[in-house]
Order: sequence, then C-alpha cells, then structure tokens
Amino acid sequence: MKQQQFEEARQAAWSKLEHNLRIERQSNKENPKLSSKEFIQLYRQTCHDLAVAQQRRYSPYLIDRLNRLVMAGHQALYQRKTNFVMNSVELITHQLPQAIRSESRYFWLAAALFFGPGIFFGASVFFFPQLIYTVFDAEQIRQFTDTYNPERYANVQAARDSASDFQMFGFYIRNNIGIAFQTFAGGIAFGIGTVFFLIYNGVVLGGVAGYLTQLGHINSFYSFVISHGAFELTGIAMAGCAGFRLATALLMPGNLPRLLALQLAAKHTMPIVYGTILFLSIAAFIEAFWSSSHVIPSLVKYLIGCALWASVIFYLVHAGRSNGSEQG
Repeated sequence: MKQQQFEEARQAAWSKLEHNLRIERQSNKENPKLSSKEFIQLYRQTCHDLAVAQQRRYSPYLIDRLNRLVMAGHQALYQRKTNFVMNSVELITHQLPQAIRSESRYFWLAAALFFGPGIFFGASVFFFPQLIYTVFDAEQIRQFTDTYNPERYANVQAARDSASDFQMFGFYIRNNIGIAFQTFAGGIAFGIGTVFFLIYNGVVLGGVAGYLTQLGHINSFYSFVISHGAFELTGIAMAGCAGFRLATALLMPGNLPRLLALQLAAKHTMPIVYGTILFLSIAAFIEAFWSSSHVIPSLVKYLIGCALWASVIFYLVHAGRSNGSEQG
C-alpha cells in the first residue's frame, strides 16, 4: 500500500484520537463522549499504524506525527481512570501479542540466536560429551547430573515441601528476570550485549540438555522442563526482541537524535518488557509448583507441556487481531 492510500485509510482514526486528546488536555479530564474501551482501541490501532509506517519507511513527517500521537496517547491512557486490572487485561489480550507481531523480525532474530546455538551445541555435546567442559567446570557438571539422575530424582523431588517450593519460586523469578534484564539491557550496547546473552544462555541450556540426554537422564530432565519451558524460553526470546528494538534505534535513528530515538523505542517496547516479566513469572510458578512435583505422572507433564507450547504459539500468532486492530 502506498503512503497516500495508507493515510487516506487511517486519517479518520488519527483525527479522532487527536481530537479526543485535545479535548482532554483542555478540560484536564476524561472526555465522556469516548469510552475507555474506544480510546484504547484508537490508541492500539495507532500504535500498529506507527509500526507499519516505520517498517514501510514512509516519510519522516508521517512517522514523526504518529510518534507524537502515540506518545500523547500513551500518557493520556495511563492518566485515565482505568484500574490496574483493566490495563493488565488490555496488555495481555492485545498490546503484547500485537507488539510481538509488529516487531516479528527482531523476535525471530532473537529466537534464532537463542535456539540455534543451543541446538547446535546440545547436539555437539551429545556426540562429543567432553565438549561440556568448555562451558561448565567439573563440580557444576556433577551437580546437574546428580539432580536429574533417575535413581535419585524422585527421592529428591519427594523430599521437597511447600516451604521449599515457595523458596524455589522466589529463586526462579530472580534468576529468570535477571537473565531477561541482561538480554534486554544489552540492546543499549548497540545490540552486542543482547547477542551475547542470547547465544550464551542458549549454549548453556543446550549443553545441559545434550549432556543429560547422552547419559540417559531423558525422562527426569525433559518431563521437568517441558511445561515451564514454554513460557521461560519464549520469554527470553521476547527480551531479546526488545533489546534489538533498542539497538536499532541507536544504530538507525533516522532523522531523530539518538537519545530521542532510544526513548521512543523504549516506550514502544514496554508491552514486550511487561510481557516478558509476566511470561517468566508464570514460568517460575510452573517450575516451582508443577514441574518439580513427584506426584504428577511424566505422561501428564508431557501432555500439559505440549498443550502449553501450543497455547503460547497460538496466543502470539492470533491474540488481539479482532475488531480490525491490525489493518494495513
């Protein structure tokens, strides 16, 4: 679609949002003629329009106009009398999946840098187990080998009580969020940090998987990781996506000063950042209270794990597409 056709198709929505923002600025209160739901819909569509305009390299004037409109809409949105629950529902049902799709090239790049080296190194370790020593020392290898040793795995899991589960839940959250923050913040280093942490964590996870597989600790390991992995691994790729968005703003700021381009990119990636935190928190909860449970049969864990992976994929691909929110 040419820029002129794009502007003609979307002009009415932009004008309506601009008019509403102008009324709210002048009266310093919410416009009663436009419900919060309608306002959110206009704001969401404009965010998508901005992503489309940037991707298609439309004129700097149009991109700047949409940038300013999105920033003003973002500020007004969170000043409106909407509660935390409503904002959270909007994030989950629309903003997050739409943001991932609008930045799909960064998401797939992050996924490739995370899963690619992980699969390659995991396969290498499977055939050449001594390679694991290039990443872990002997004590670390002994620890995770003993943890998933089938002869003692069930006894270790059975020994855990509810207090231990809550303690591990807190540990998993700190660990997961720490990895995600490093991956996201690495974008400020022109993406070098993001690339490093994606590859490094992929190699670490792949190495563990490959080594345990060649030892025969298959069921104890994969039945443990399959369920929470749907959210944890996807969450890390999402953090990489956000990091690459920051890096692009620094490397290719266009007509904007680098600092302003970085600020705009940071605001634009907030739904992805919040979504990453949500995904990793869900992963930590599942890991602490479901994956580690010794009373749940492995077959059930595999079935639920596959269902969770399918649900995550379906959510990212299809959620938030209703009501023409992704036109153009």
